[in-house]
Amino acid sequence: MMVVMKRSMISMGVAAILASPAYATNGMSLEGYGAKSAAMGGTSMAYDVGNSGMMGNPATLGLRKQGNNFGLGVTLLQPDVNASIPAYGLSSDSDGTSYLMPSLSFIRKDGDFTYGVGVFAQGGMGTDYPGSSFLSQGTGFPQMSQVGFGRVMFPLAYQATKELSIAAQVEYIWASMDLQRLVQMPGGGFGYVDVKDDSDFTGQMTGGGFAFKLGAVYQVNKEFSLGATYHSESNISDLEGSGTFTAFTPMGPMAMPANYTVNDFQWPATFGIGMAWNVTPELMVAADIKQLMWSQTLSDFSMTTDIPGMGAQTASERQDWSDQTVFAIGAQYKIDPAVALRIGYNYGANPVPDDTINYLFPAITEQHFTFGVGWQIDKSNSLSAAFTYAPTVTQTATPPNQLTPLEMSHSQALWRLNYAYSF
Repeated sequence: MMVVMKRSMISMGVAAILASPAYATNGMSLEGYGAKSAAMGGTSMAYDVGNSGMMGNPATLGLRKQGNNFGLGVTLLQPDVNASIPAYGLSSDSDGTSYLMPSLSFIRKDGDFTYGVGVFAQGGMGTDYPGSSFLSQGTGFPQMSQVGFGRVMFPLAYQATKELSIAAQVEYIWASMDLQRLVQMPGGGFGYVDVKDDSDFTGQMTGGGFAFKLGAVYQVNKEFSLGATYHSESNISDLEGSGTFTAFTPMGPMAMPANYTVNDFQWPATFGIGMAWNVTPELMVAADIKQLMWSQTLSDFSMTTDIPGMGAQTASERQDWSDQTVFAIGAQYKIDPAVALRIGYNYGANPVPDDTINYLFPAITEQHFTFGVGWQIDKSNSLSAAFTYAPTVTQTATPPNQLTPLEMSHSQALWRLNYAYSF
């Protein structure tokens, strides 16, 4: 039995639970950060989007007035995910339907320099199928994943000339993952991975590391500006945590302590360019193009399982995500000097191949319709709100990842609220 259980560790690699911030919007990345940017389709390259600019193009932080700004925000992500095998009449909805992502920031502009600090939750999604789901194969064990990324960022923007603002930013990134997953054992039967904590905001497997951003904004004239940014690939340590592995034996389920490591799980490099045009004093339009280099970080997924007394086994599973080009467009119209209405559209083709999609992480949404409003309450206080709707996308998994064609569907809604205090 010990040999069979040891060999079963090879199957751990199929637990490819991938995420992030964004998590399941543009692949793992949110379509926008901050209510102003999100309401305008996620555009953020060439105009002042507030303190959330440090998540897009940090050079936009230099476009503001002199003084200090404190920002507080929250994003509520509500995915609707279903896994089914229509040919057999099997269907299961994910109970993971609500994820909160907060942000906190402080930015100061002093002369030609703009600097500060921000803490942003970059993503907060997963799936959660009950033990009664057909995905549990009659075992009664739930199937779930929850992955989170967050960043602490230290931007510095410099007004090099009247027209040109440049910026560099250093970031500390943390990542976490929970996983409960039934896996097929090579000799027949099933095993069960259980590595999970009880928090809605952290995961049992954790790691941390660094990344950086560079950015520039050039104001061609008073009405028109161009922006560009580069986000480096992250350098996060392996995610490590302890849990159990359960083998299903003729005598019943047998749980054993296990240590798990997700190897080299990174956020990809990103390139972005964009423009903003103040058509009239009331109307502004913006457009961005971003390239997310998923193929550099999600070509495969590697996990090591170490059961004390049995040694460690490492297995990997092919992912082969495609690089993703994201197009965003947005508009803002001021119906009053203090009130702005916003609208936008965001599109990024699904980067997940049919033969590697996983029911625990169907990051397949493509279109995003965005709406929002901004209110300058007084000289110091302002509020922004945004709503995003991503229509249902359906994808059918094909062998070798799934022995029976599995159909995944995914839609989602996102709500955002940001408060800013200037002084």
